[in-house]
Amino acid sequence: MARLSDRLPDNAEGEFYVDASCIDCAVCRNVAPAAFARSDRAGASIVAKQPRADADVLRAKMALVACPTSSIGTRSKLPVDDAVAAFPEPLGEGIYFCGFASESSYGAQSYLVVRPEGNVLVDSPRAVPRLLDRIEALGGVRFLFLTHRDDVADHAKLARRFGCTRVMHAADVTSGTRDVEHTIEGDRPVRLDHDLLVVPVPGHTRGSAALLYRELALFTGDHLFATDDGSRLYASREVCWYSWDAQKRSLAALLDLEYSWVLPGHEGRMRSSSTSIMRAHTRDALDDAMLIP
Repeated sequence: MARLSDRLPDNAEGEFYVDASCIDCAVCRNVAPAAFARSDRAGASIVAKQPRADADVLRAKMALVACPTSSIGTRSKLPVDDAVAAFPEPLGEGIYFCGFASESSYGAQSYLVVRPEGNVLVDSPRAVPRLLDRIEALGGVRFLFLTHRDDVADHAKLARRFGCTRVMHAADVTSGTRDVEHTIEGDRPVRLDHDLLVVPVPGHTRGSAALLYRELALFTGDHLFATDDGSRLYASREVCWYSWDAQKRSLAALLDLEYSWVLPGHEGRMRSSSTSIMRAHTRDALDDAMLIP
């Protein structure tokens, strides 16, 4: 739980606060951007503006329950049942944001895709019983797609609960994921179902992979990020653990795909009105990456 005694001094005065345990994962800034922002001085998220309207208070409480390190608190211990019940949060087109990020995945964001052929969970949230109950009510999970080795969190608990097929690139399998049911080989896209395409994107890790849903949404893991405000896409040299040259080649390969949403595992997300506009954003990200040796 957040500790008022460890409250960061950059917080705006009021009910909500962020304490010194924040790991700067950006989940709160994604969930409640009107309340939370990044403090360069603190190197962490802070409450930049106290929420006043009921809708803004709910968003701030949703950020509180989604926080992977329980770094957000309220002075009067506000009830959060309504915030817990808000997840998974519908984003449109059958795509839901799961919230409840896990510290073991450094706050990676997980998404649920609801589809008649069986739902897909992209990366693993915390296995919070009330969240899993709501996922069950939405049809459970057929596939649990793991974008890379860093963001697997509670995958084993989820597999036991839903009896789902876990999908991961073989190059990223570790001792903790050696029992995944379906591994992807090689660097060429692989069709998982008629509307699901696994796209290997080596770079961040050797076995990083993106998932393309219906030529609509691209779930990118840590391969391609969006800024907090969703205005720009970028690849990160600082968190490229395998090969920056491979990362740039993988980015170039995305230009052959059609998608209008980018939903990364961290930071913000981007939605464009057309695939051509999103391709231009992807091209800009590639051009920026090419300038970095």
